[in-house]
Amino acid sequence: MTKWLDPDEQRAWRAIVALMTRLPGALDTQLQRESGVTHFEYWVLTLLSEEPGHRLQMSELAHKANASLSRLSHVVSKLERMGWAQRSATTGRRGVQAVLTDDGYSKVVEAAPGYLDAVRQLVFDGLDAEQTAQLADLSELLVRQLGDTLSQSNGRSTQVEESGEQPNP
Repeated sequence: MTKWLDPDEQRAWRAIVALMTRLPGALDTQLQRESGVTHFEYWVLTLLSEEPGHRLQMSELAHKANASLSRLSHVVSKLERMGWAQRSATTGRRGVQAVLTDDGYSKVVEAAPGYLDAVRQLVFDGLDAEQTAQLADLSELLVRQLGDTLSQSNGRSTQVEESGEQPNP
């Protein structure tokens, strides 16, 4: 049986929802205005830029980008059209790698200063060092919890529906 969120949980949840809905839009706006890419496109380019040889198996890149393989494939196709990435068959293994081109690397380098300024302004300027460390700890904990829960597929949403109770979002 599901119980309502207590006042502290409700306050925390509403803050998380506001952050999840407002921050991506703000980062998208900054990146599109200054560099002509979405936040997700920039994130994919950045992840590739950090890899040896600027290449990564598509399935691994999807995992690191927290995206479905389908979504990643669409974005990599767009990045290919822009000349910033290409696909390469993996020798001796099944699958395909995404490879960052020299122009793609230049795009990451060009976009990084504005992006990092926006991240600092939107997130870190309002926090001291202790709060930043707490934010990192809590975020990492929540990501692990989310991953564990999703991998267990425990059917919690079905239980809520069957109980007839409505959650208080």
